[in-house]
Amino acid sequence: MHPDVATTDSNGDVLLRMRSISKRFGPVQALADVSFNVRRGTVHALCGENGAGKSTLMKILAGVHQPDSGTIELNGATQHFSKPGEAITAGISMIFQELDLAEDLTVAENIFLGAEPRGVMPFTINHHAMIAQTKQLAAQYGFSVNPAATVSSLSTGDCQIVELLKSLRRKTSLIVMDEPTSSLTEVETTRLFEVVRGLRTRGLSIVYISHRLEEVVDLADHISVLRDGKVVCSSPAAELTIPQIVQHMVGRELTDFFPPKDATARDVRVQVKNLSSGDEVRDVSFEIRGGEIVGMAGLIGSGRTELAGALFGVRPKKSGEMVLDNAQVKIDSPADAIQNGIAFLTEDRKRTGLCLELSCYCNVTLPNLDKLGMSLILQPSKEITESARVGSQLNVKWSSPRAPVNSLSGGNQQKLLVARWLMAGSRFMIFDEPTRGIDVGAKREIYALLNELAREGKAILFISSELPELFGVADRILVMRRGKLVGNLETKKTNPNEVMHLAAVG
Repeated sequence: MHPDVATTDSNGDVLLRMRSISKRFGPVQALADVSFNVRRGTVHALCGENGAGKSTLMKILAGVHQPDSGTIELNGATQHFSKPGEAITAGISMIFQELDLAEDLTVAENIFLGAEPRGVMPFTINHHAMIAQTKQLAAQYGFSVNPAATVSSLSTGDCQIVELLKSLRRKTSLIVMDEPTSSLTEVETTRLFEVVRGLRTRGLSIVYISHRLEEVVDLADHISVLRDGKVVCSSPAAELTIPQIVQHMVGRELTDFFPPKDATARDVRVQVKNLSSGDEVRDVSFEIRGGEIVGMAGLIGSGRTELAGALFGVRPKKSGEMVLDNAQVKIDSPADAIQNGIAFLTEDRKRTGLCLELSCYCNVTLPNLDKLGMSLILQPSKEITESARVGSQLNVKWSSPRAPVNSLSGGNQQKLLVARWLMAGSRFMIFDEPTRGIDVGAKREIYALLNELAREGKAILFISSELPELFGVADRILVMRRGKLVGNLETKKTNPNEVMHLAAVG
Protein backbone atom coordinates (compact mmCIF):
# COMPACT_ATOMS: atom_id res chain seq x y z
CA MET A 1 0.00 0.00 0.00
CA HIS A 2 1.19 3.48 -0.78
CA PRO A 3 2.63 5.13 2.38
CA ASP A 4 0.30 8.09 2.15
CA VAL A 5 -2.76 5.87 1.91
CA ALA A 6 -1.62 3.80 4.85
CA THR A 7 -0.86 6.64 7.23
CA THR A 8 -3.92 8.68 6.35
CA ASP A 9 -6.58 5.97 6.17
CA SER A 10 -5.50 4.60 9.53
CA ASN A 11 -6.82 7.81 11.08
CA GLY A 12 -10.15 7.66 9.24
CA ASP A 13 -12.42 10.54 8.30
CA VAL A 14 -10.69 11.19 4.98
CA LEU A 15 -12.06 14.17 3.04
CA LEU A 16 -9.88 13.90 -0.07
CA ARG A 17 -8.37 10.87 -1.82
CA MET A 18 -6.18 11.30 -4.89
CA ARG A 19 -5.24 7.87 -6.17
CA SER A 20 -2.41 6.99 -8.59
CA ILE A 21 -2.31 10.42 -10.27
CA SER A 22 0.03 10.69 -13.28
CA LYS A 23 0.61 13.67 -15.55
CA ARG A 24 3.03 14.28 -18.41
CA PHE A 25 3.81 17.55 -20.20
CA GLY A 26 5.49 16.56 -23.47
CA PRO A 27 8.69 14.67 -22.55
CA VAL A 28 8.50 15.75 -18.89
CA GLN A 29 6.86 13.32 -16.45
CA ALA A 30 5.51 15.79 -13.88
CA LEU A 31 3.68 13.23 -11.71
CA ALA A 32 4.07 9.45 -11.56
CA ASP A 33 1.49 7.35 -9.69
CA VAL A 34 0.99 9.85 -6.86
CA SER A 35 -1.52 9.11 -4.09
CA PHE A 36 -2.37 11.89 -1.67
CA ASN A 37 -5.03 11.92 1.06
CA VAL A 38 -6.24 14.66 3.39
CA ARG A 39 -8.33 14.23 6.55
CA ARG A 40 -11.05 16.61 7.66
CA GLY A 41 -10.02 19.38 10.03
CA THR A 42 -6.28 19.00 9.41
CA VAL A 43 -3.42 20.95 7.88
CA HIS A 44 -1.57 18.72 5.42
CA ALA A 45 1.73 20.19 4.23
CA LEU A 46 3.05 19.36 0.77
CA CYS A 47 6.82 19.84 0.39
CA GLY A 48 9.34 19.35 -2.38
CA GLU A 49 11.85 21.14 -4.55
CA ASN A 50 10.70 23.29 -7.45
CA GLY A 51 9.68 20.99 -10.28
CA ALA A 52 8.88 18.14 -7.87
CA GLY A 53 5.21 18.24 -8.90
CA LYS A 54 3.50 19.99 -5.97
CA SER A 55 1.75 22.71 -7.96
CA THR A 56 0.87 20.30 -10.76
CA LEU A 57 -0.83 17.94 -8.30
CA MET A 58 -2.81 20.76 -6.75
CA LYS A 59 -3.75 22.23 -10.15
CA ILE A 60 -5.20 18.85 -11.05
CA LEU A 61 -7.20 18.98 -7.83
CA ALA A 62 -8.34 22.52 -8.69
CA GLY A 63 -9.42 21.58 -12.22
CA VAL A 64 -6.71 23.59 -13.97
CA HIS A 65 -5.10 20.42 -15.39
CA GLN A 66 -6.61 17.01 -16.01
CA PRO A 67 -4.64 13.89 -15.03
CA ASP A 68 -3.47 11.38 -17.62
CA SER A 69 -4.55 8.66 -15.20
CA GLY A 70 -5.78 8.30 -11.63
CA THR A 71 -8.89 9.25 -9.68
CA ILE A 72 -10.05 11.95 -7.25
CA GLU A 73 -12.55 11.29 -4.47
CA LEU A 74 -14.08 14.06 -2.34
CA ASN A 75 -16.34 13.07 0.54
CA GLY A 76 -16.32 9.52 -0.84
CA ALA A 77 -17.63 10.55 -4.27
CA THR A 78 -15.52 10.28 -7.41
CA GLN A 79 -14.94 13.66 -9.05
CA HIS A 80 -13.90 14.71 -12.57
CA PHE A 81 -12.95 18.38 -12.68
CA SER A 82 -12.68 19.58 -16.27
CA LYS A 83 -12.42 23.25 -15.26
CA PRO A 84 -11.72 25.28 -12.08
CA GLY A 85 -15.37 26.27 -11.66
CA GLU A 86 -16.34 22.63 -11.09
CA ALA A 87 -13.73 22.25 -8.34
CA ILE A 88 -14.93 25.47 -6.68
CA THR A 89 -18.53 24.25 -6.77
CA ALA A 90 -17.43 20.97 -5.17
CA GLY A 91 -15.88 22.90 -2.27
CA ILE A 92 -12.21 23.20 -3.28
CA SER A 93 -10.55 26.61 -3.26
CA MET A 94 -6.96 27.27 -4.28
CA ILE A 95 -4.77 30.28 -3.58
CA PHE A 96 -2.14 30.06 -6.30
CA GLN A 97 1.51 30.94 -5.77
CA GLU A 98 1.17 33.27 -8.75
CA LEU A 99 -1.67 35.54 -7.64
CA ASP A 100 -4.81 35.40 -9.78
CA LEU A 101 -6.35 38.86 -9.42
CA ALA A 102 -7.95 41.33 -11.83
CA GLU A 103 -5.62 44.28 -11.32
CA ASP A 104 -7.96 46.93 -12.74
CA LEU A 105 -10.81 45.98 -10.37
CA THR A 106 -11.19 46.97 -6.73
CA VAL A 107 -10.51 44.75 -3.75
CA ALA A 108 -14.24 44.18 -3.19
CA GLU A 109 -14.85 43.44 -6.88
CA ASN A 110 -12.09 40.82 -6.85
CA ILE A 111 -13.35 39.15 -3.70
CA PHE A 112 -16.91 38.92 -5.04
CA LEU A 113 -16.03 38.32 -8.70
CA GLY A 114 -18.76 36.16 -10.18
CA ALA A 115 -20.88 36.37 -7.03
CA GLU A 116 -21.65 40.09 -6.82
CA PRO A 117 -24.62 41.18 -4.66
CA ARG A 118 -27.50 42.17 -6.93
CA GLY A 119 -28.86 45.69 -7.00
CA VAL A 120 -32.50 46.71 -6.87
CA MET A 121 -32.70 47.19 -10.63
CA PRO A 122 -32.18 44.22 -12.97
CA PHE A 123 -28.62 43.58 -14.19
CA THR A 124 -27.09 45.91 -11.59
CA ILE A 125 -24.67 45.36 -8.72
CA ASN A 126 -25.13 46.55 -5.16
CA HIS A 127 -21.69 48.08 -4.64
CA HIS A 128 -22.52 49.37 -1.16
CA ALA A 129 -23.45 45.86 -0.01
CA MET A 130 -20.30 44.42 -1.62
CA ILE A 131 -18.05 46.92 0.17
CA ALA A 132 -19.85 46.39 3.49
CA GLN A 133 -19.54 42.61 3.20
CA THR A 134 -15.86 42.92 2.30
CA LYS A 135 -15.23 45.02 5.41
CA GLN A 136 -17.12 42.50 7.53
CA LEU A 137 -15.18 39.56 6.09
CA ALA A 138 -11.81 41.29 6.57
CA ALA A 139 -12.67 42.27 10.15
CA GLN A 140 -13.77 38.73 10.92
CA TYR A 141 -10.29 37.44 10.13
CA GLY A 142 -8.34 40.42 11.46
CA PHE A 143 -7.13 41.89 8.15
CA SER A 144 -7.08 45.57 7.28
CA VAL A 145 -7.90 46.28 3.63
CA ASN A 146 -9.53 49.11 1.70
CA PRO A 147 -12.41 47.53 -0.27
CA ALA A 148 -12.45 50.43 -2.75
CA ALA A 149 -8.72 50.30 -3.54
CA THR A 150 -7.70 49.15 -7.02
CA VAL A 151 -5.65 45.96 -6.88
CA SER A 152 -2.96 47.41 -9.17
CA SER A 153 -2.20 49.98 -6.43
CA LEU A 154 -1.59 47.33 -3.75
CA SER A 155 1.67 45.84 -2.56
CA THR A 156 2.35 42.16 -3.19
CA GLY A 157 1.59 41.43 0.47
CA ASP A 158 -1.80 43.13 0.28
CA CYS A 159 -2.61 41.23 -2.93
CA GLN A 160 -1.93 37.98 -1.05
CA ILE A 161 -4.44 39.04 1.60
CA VAL A 162 -7.06 39.76 -1.08
CA GLU A 163 -6.51 36.28 -2.51
CA LEU A 164 -7.02 34.78 0.93
CA LEU A 165 -10.22 36.75 1.54
CA LYS A 166 -11.51 35.76 -1.89
CA SER A 167 -11.01 32.13 -0.94
CA LEU A 168 -12.55 32.52 2.52
CA ARG A 169 -15.69 34.08 1.03
CA ARG A 170 -16.54 30.86 -0.80
CA LYS A 171 -18.28 27.95 0.88
CA THR A 172 -15.41 25.50 0.86
CA SER A 173 -14.35 22.34 2.64
CA LEU A 174 -10.72 22.34 1.47
CA ILE A 175 -8.38 25.27 0.83
CA VAL A 176 -5.06 24.87 -0.98
CA MET A 177 -2.51 27.54 -0.02
CA ASP A 178 0.50 27.68 -2.32
CA GLU A 179 3.30 29.71 -0.66
CA PRO A 180 0.80 31.97 1.19
CA THR A 181 3.35 33.79 3.36
CA SER A 182 5.96 34.56 0.70
CA SER A 183 4.92 38.23 0.57
CA LEU A 184 3.57 38.81 4.08
CA THR A 185 5.10 40.70 7.00
CA GLU A 186 5.81 38.88 10.25
CA VAL A 187 2.66 40.34 11.79
CA GLU A 188 0.55 39.28 8.79
CA THR A 189 2.16 35.84 8.82
CA THR A 190 1.36 35.35 12.51
CA ARG A 191 -2.24 36.38 11.85
CA LEU A 192 -2.44 34.00 8.89
CA PHE A 193 -1.34 31.12 11.11
CA GLU A 194 -4.10 32.04 13.55
CA VAL A 195 -6.60 32.04 10.68
CA VAL A 196 -5.38 28.64 9.45
CA ARG A 197 -5.64 27.15 12.92
CA GLY A 198 -9.10 28.67 13.31
CA LEU A 199 -10.25 27.17 10.02
CA ARG A 200 -8.89 23.81 11.09
CA THR A 201 -10.84 24.05 14.35
CA ARG A 202 -14.00 24.69 12.32
CA GLY A 203 -13.45 21.44 10.45
CA LEU A 204 -11.94 22.82 7.23
CA SER A 205 -9.01 21.03 5.64
CA ILE A 206 -5.94 22.92 4.47
CA VAL A 207 -3.28 21.79 2.00
CA TYR A 208 -0.31 24.00 2.81
CA ILE A 209 2.56 24.33 0.32
CA SER A 210 5.62 26.21 1.56
CA HIS A 211 9.38 26.23 1.21
CA ARG A 212 9.66 27.77 4.67
CA LEU A 213 10.07 24.51 6.51
CA GLU A 214 9.95 26.12 9.95
CA GLU A 215 6.36 27.10 9.10
CA VAL A 216 5.57 23.60 7.93
CA VAL A 217 6.67 21.81 11.09
CA ASP A 218 4.97 24.42 13.27
CA LEU A 219 1.63 24.42 11.46
CA ALA A 220 1.05 21.04 9.84
CA ASP A 221 -0.55 17.90 11.23
CA HIS A 222 0.77 15.74 8.40
CA ILE A 223 3.59 16.21 5.86
CA SER A 224 3.99 14.65 2.43
CA VAL A 225 7.18 15.14 0.38
CA LEU A 226 7.36 14.94 -3.40
CA ARG A 227 10.56 14.36 -5.33
CA ASP A 228 10.72 14.00 -9.12
CA GLY A 229 6.96 13.61 -9.36
CA LYS A 230 6.67 10.87 -6.74
CA VAL A 231 5.73 10.75 -3.06
CA VAL A 232 8.90 9.78 -1.18
CA CYS A 233 7.65 10.40 2.36
CA SER A 234 4.33 10.89 4.12
CA SER A 235 4.27 11.04 7.91
CA PRO A 236 2.72 12.87 10.86
CA ALA A 237 4.50 16.19 11.31
CA ALA A 238 5.55 15.29 14.84
CA GLU A 239 7.69 12.47 13.44
CA LEU A 240 9.74 14.63 11.06
CA THR A 241 12.49 17.19 11.64
CA ILE A 242 13.53 19.92 9.21
CA PRO A 243 16.81 18.13 8.28
CA GLN A 244 14.84 14.94 7.57
CA ILE A 245 12.37 16.84 5.35
CA VAL A 246 15.25 18.45 3.46
CA GLN A 247 16.92 15.09 2.95
CA HIS A 248 13.69 13.64 1.53
CA MET A 249 13.28 16.68 -0.74
CA VAL A 250 16.75 16.64 -2.28
CA GLY A 251 17.63 12.97 -1.85
CA ARG A 252 20.73 13.79 0.17
CA GLU A 253 21.83 15.68 3.26
CA LEU A 254 22.20 19.40 2.63
CA THR A 255 25.17 20.65 4.63
CA ASP A 256 26.65 24.16 4.66
CA PHE A 257 23.32 25.73 3.67
CA PHE A 258 24.92 29.15 3.38
CA PRO A 259 28.20 28.72 1.46
CA PRO A 260 31.19 30.43 3.06
CA LYS A 261 31.77 33.97 1.77
CA ASP A 262 35.22 34.02 0.21
CA ALA A 263 35.09 37.13 -2.01
CA THR A 264 37.48 39.98 -1.28
CA ALA A 265 36.01 43.47 -1.13
CA ARG A 266 37.62 45.81 -3.65
CA ASP A 267 37.27 49.48 -4.48
CA VAL A 268 33.92 51.23 -4.26
CA ARG A 269 31.91 50.49 -7.41
CA VAL A 270 28.52 52.00 -6.52
CA GLN A 271 27.82 55.30 -4.79
CA VAL A 272 24.23 56.42 -4.26
CA LYS A 273 23.98 60.00 -3.00
CA ASN A 274 20.88 61.64 -1.51
CA LEU A 275 18.43 59.68 -3.66
CA SER A 276 14.73 60.56 -3.33
CA SER A 277 11.79 59.16 -5.30
CA GLY A 278 8.21 60.12 -4.51
CA ASP A 279 7.30 59.83 -0.84
CA GLU A 280 8.60 56.26 -0.61
CA VAL A 281 12.35 56.97 -0.89
CA ARG A 282 13.80 59.94 0.97
CA ASP A 283 17.42 61.11 0.88
CA VAL A 284 19.07 57.68 0.75
CA SER A 285 22.85 57.39 0.47
CA PHE A 286 25.10 54.30 0.55
CA GLU A 287 28.13 52.67 -1.10
CA ILE A 288 28.85 49.14 -2.32
CA ARG A 289 32.32 47.81 -3.07
CA GLY A 290 33.15 45.36 -5.79
CA GLY A 291 33.04 41.84 -4.38
CA GLU A 292 30.65 42.91 -1.64
CA ILE A 293 27.13 41.58 -1.04
CA VAL A 294 25.13 44.26 0.74
CA GLY A 295 21.82 43.12 2.15
CA MET A 296 18.80 45.35 2.64
CA ALA A 297 16.22 44.73 5.37
CA GLY A 298 12.95 46.45 6.14
CA LEU A 299 9.27 45.78 6.63
CA ILE A 300 6.79 45.82 3.76
CA GLY A 301 6.22 49.47 2.88
CA SER A 302 9.67 50.54 4.07
CA GLY A 303 10.70 51.63 0.57
CA ARG A 304 13.13 48.85 -0.34
CA THR A 305 11.46 47.89 -3.63
CA GLU A 306 10.80 51.52 -4.51
CA LEU A 307 14.49 52.28 -3.97
CA ALA A 308 15.46 49.42 -6.27
CA GLY A 309 13.03 50.72 -8.91
CA ALA A 310 14.51 54.20 -8.71
CA LEU A 311 18.05 52.83 -9.09
CA PHE A 312 17.00 50.89 -12.21
CA GLY A 313 15.07 53.78 -13.76
CA VAL A 314 11.62 52.25 -13.29
CA ARG A 315 10.60 55.04 -10.92
CA PRO A 316 11.30 58.75 -11.48
CA LYS A 317 13.76 60.41 -9.12
CA LYS A 318 13.15 63.68 -7.33
CA SER A 319 16.80 64.19 -6.54
CA GLY A 320 20.09 62.44 -6.02
CA GLU A 321 22.79 60.87 -8.14
CA MET A 322 24.55 57.58 -8.77
CA VAL A 323 28.24 57.00 -9.41
CA LEU A 324 29.47 53.74 -10.96
CA ASP A 325 33.20 53.05 -11.02
CA ASN A 326 33.93 56.71 -10.26
CA ALA A 327 31.82 58.02 -13.15
CA GLN A 328 28.44 59.66 -12.62
CA VAL A 329 25.64 57.98 -14.58
CA LYS A 330 22.22 59.30 -15.53
CA ILE A 331 19.52 56.63 -15.19
CA ASP A 332 16.11 57.76 -16.42
CA SER A 333 14.88 54.44 -17.78
CA PRO A 334 15.60 50.69 -17.59
CA ALA A 335 17.32 50.98 -20.98
CA ASP A 336 19.74 53.51 -19.43
CA ALA A 337 20.34 51.13 -16.52
CA ILE A 338 21.04 48.11 -18.74
CA GLN A 339 23.38 50.16 -20.94
CA ASN A 340 25.32 51.22 -17.83
CA GLY A 341 25.65 47.66 -16.53
CA ILE A 342 22.86 47.61 -13.92
CA ALA A 343 20.67 44.53 -13.44
CA PHE A 344 17.37 44.30 -11.58
CA LEU A 345 15.74 41.03 -10.53
CA THR A 346 12.24 42.14 -9.48
CA GLU A 347 10.33 40.75 -6.50
CA ASP A 348 7.28 39.72 -8.57
CA ARG A 349 8.37 37.63 -11.53
CA LYS A 350 4.84 37.31 -12.96
CA ARG A 351 3.79 40.97 -12.89
CA THR A 352 7.08 42.73 -13.59
CA GLY A 353 9.70 40.18 -14.57
CA LEU A 354 8.71 37.68 -17.24
CA CYS A 355 6.75 37.47 -20.49
CA LEU A 356 4.94 34.28 -19.55
CA GLU A 357 3.60 33.44 -23.01
CA LEU A 358 7.00 33.75 -24.71
CA SER A 359 9.66 31.06 -24.84
CA CYS A 360 12.32 30.69 -22.18
CA TYR A 361 15.09 31.73 -24.54
CA CYS A 362 13.25 34.91 -25.56
CA ASN A 363 12.94 35.90 -21.90
CA VAL A 364 16.62 35.31 -21.24
CA THR A 365 17.86 37.21 -24.28
CA LEU A 366 15.28 40.03 -24.17
CA PRO A 367 17.58 42.73 -22.66
CA ASN A 368 20.69 41.22 -24.25
CA LEU A 369 19.98 41.40 -27.98
CA ASP A 370 22.45 44.22 -28.60
CA LYS A 371 25.14 42.34 -26.70
CA LEU A 372 24.48 39.25 -28.82
CA GLY A 373 24.76 41.29 -32.04
CA MET A 374 21.07 41.19 -32.86
CA SER A 375 20.03 44.83 -32.70
CA LEU A 376 18.55 44.60 -36.22
CA ILE A 377 18.10 40.92 -37.13
CA LEU A 378 17.22 38.14 -34.68
CA GLN A 379 19.07 34.83 -34.77
CA PRO A 380 16.92 32.34 -32.83
CA SER A 381 19.48 29.54 -33.09
CA LYS A 382 22.10 31.73 -31.41
CA GLU A 383 19.58 32.85 -28.77
CA ILE A 384 18.75 29.23 -28.00
CA THR A 385 22.42 28.25 -27.75
CA GLU A 386 23.31 31.11 -25.40
CA SER A 387 20.19 30.59 -23.27
CA ALA A 388 20.95 26.89 -22.95
CA ARG A 389 24.47 27.76 -21.78
CA VAL A 390 23.42 30.04 -18.93
CA GLY A 391 20.42 27.82 -18.14
CA SER A 392 22.71 24.85 -17.58
CA GLN A 393 24.85 26.92 -15.19
CA LEU A 394 21.76 27.45 -13.02
CA ASN A 395 20.31 23.94 -13.45
CA VAL A 396 17.09 25.31 -14.95
CA LYS A 397 14.62 22.44 -15.37
CA TRP A 398 12.95 22.89 -18.74
CA SER A 399 12.01 20.56 -21.58
CA SER A 400 13.82 22.93 -23.96
CA PRO A 401 14.81 26.61 -24.17
CA ARG A 402 11.94 26.82 -26.67
CA ALA A 403 9.38 25.90 -23.97
CA PRO A 404 7.00 28.68 -22.88
CA VAL A 405 7.85 30.26 -19.56
CA ASN A 406 4.46 29.37 -18.07
CA SER A 407 5.34 25.67 -18.43
CA LEU A 408 8.07 26.04 -15.79
CA SER A 409 7.64 25.80 -12.05
CA GLY A 410 7.82 29.01 -10.01
CA GLY A 411 11.37 28.37 -8.88
CA ASN A 412 12.62 27.66 -12.37
CA GLN A 413 10.95 30.84 -13.59
CA GLN A 414 12.97 32.69 -10.94
CA LYS A 415 16.15 31.02 -12.16
CA LEU A 416 15.30 32.20 -15.66
CA LEU A 417 15.41 35.81 -14.47
CA VAL A 418 18.80 35.21 -12.87
CA ALA A 419 19.98 33.69 -16.17
CA ARG A 420 18.87 36.85 -17.99
CA TRP A 421 21.16 39.07 -15.92
CA LEU A 422 23.94 36.50 -15.79
CA MET A 423 24.04 36.72 -19.59
CA ALA A 424 24.06 40.53 -19.39
CA GLY A 425 27.31 40.53 -17.43
CA SER A 426 26.19 43.48 -15.32
CA ARG A 427 28.55 45.20 -12.87
CA PHE A 428 25.89 46.33 -10.35
CA MET A 429 23.24 43.72 -9.63
CA ILE A 430 20.05 44.39 -7.65
CA PHE A 431 18.30 41.25 -6.39
CA ASP A 432 14.87 41.93 -4.87
CA GLU A 433 13.65 38.82 -2.99
CA PRO A 434 15.45 36.45 -5.41
CA THR A 435 14.70 33.31 -3.35
CA ARG A 436 10.98 33.99 -2.82
CA GLY A 437 9.06 30.81 -3.67
CA ILE A 438 12.24 28.79 -4.23
CA ASP A 439 12.99 25.47 -2.52
CA VAL A 440 15.95 24.86 -0.22
CA GLY A 441 18.14 23.24 -2.85
CA ALA A 442 17.56 26.03 -5.35
CA LYS A 443 18.13 28.65 -2.64
CA ARG A 444 21.57 27.27 -1.96
CA GLU A 445 22.32 27.44 -5.68
CA ILE A 446 21.32 31.11 -5.69
CA TYR A 447 23.54 31.80 -2.67
CA ALA A 448 26.45 30.05 -4.39
CA LEU A 449 25.80 32.13 -7.51
CA LEU A 450 25.85 35.33 -5.45
CA ASN A 451 29.21 34.33 -4.02
CA GLU A 452 30.55 33.59 -7.49
CA LEU A 453 29.38 36.99 -8.77
CA ALA A 454 31.00 38.64 -5.77
CA ARG A 455 34.27 36.82 -6.49
CA GLU A 456 34.11 38.26 -10.01
CA GLY A 457 34.00 41.73 -8.47
CA LYS A 458 30.32 42.53 -8.99
CA ALA A 459 28.61 44.95 -6.60
CA ILE A 460 25.45 43.29 -5.26
CA LEU A 461 22.42 44.76 -3.48
CA PHE A 462 20.45 41.87 -1.99
CA ILE A 463 16.95 42.72 -0.71
CA SER A 464 15.28 40.09 1.47
CA SER A 465 12.52 39.82 4.05
CA GLU A 466 14.20 36.81 5.68
CA LEU A 467 16.72 37.84 8.32
CA PRO A 468 18.46 34.43 8.50
CA GLU A 469 19.07 34.75 4.77
CA LEU A 470 20.55 38.23 5.11
CA PHE A 471 22.83 37.14 7.93
CA GLY A 472 23.89 34.05 5.98
CA VAL A 473 24.67 35.88 2.74
CA ALA A 474 25.41 39.58 3.25
CA ASP A 475 28.63 41.31 4.31
CA ARG A 476 26.67 44.37 5.46
CA ILE A 477 22.98 45.01 6.08
CA LEU A 478 21.26 48.30 5.21
CA VAL A 479 17.99 48.89 7.08
CA MET A 480 15.11 50.88 5.59
CA ARG A 481 12.18 52.36 7.52
CA ARG A 482 9.48 54.63 6.11
CA GLY A 483 11.54 55.51 3.06
CA LYS A 484 14.73 56.38 4.93
CA LEU A 485 17.97 54.49 5.46
CA VAL A 486 18.18 54.04 9.24
CA GLY A 487 20.96 51.48 9.57
CA ASN A 488 24.22 50.45 7.91
CA LEU A 489 25.46 47.47 9.89
CA GLU A 490 28.35 45.07 9.51
CA THR A 491 26.79 41.61 9.62
CA LYS A 492 29.43 40.12 11.93
CA LYS A 493 28.95 42.94 14.46
CA THR A 494 25.14 42.98 14.67
CA ASN A 495 22.25 40.61 15.34
CA PRO A 496 18.64 40.07 14.14
CA ASN A 497 17.20 41.88 17.14
CA GLU A 498 19.10 45.07 16.32
CA VAL A 499 18.03 44.90 12.68
CA MET A 500 14.36 44.37 13.58
CA HIS A 501 14.45 47.17 16.13
CA LEU A 502 15.77 49.58 13.51
CA ALA A 503 13.23 48.38 10.91
CA ALA A 504 10.23 48.62 13.20
CA VAL A 505 11.08 51.30 15.76
CA GLY A 506 14.18 53.23 14.71
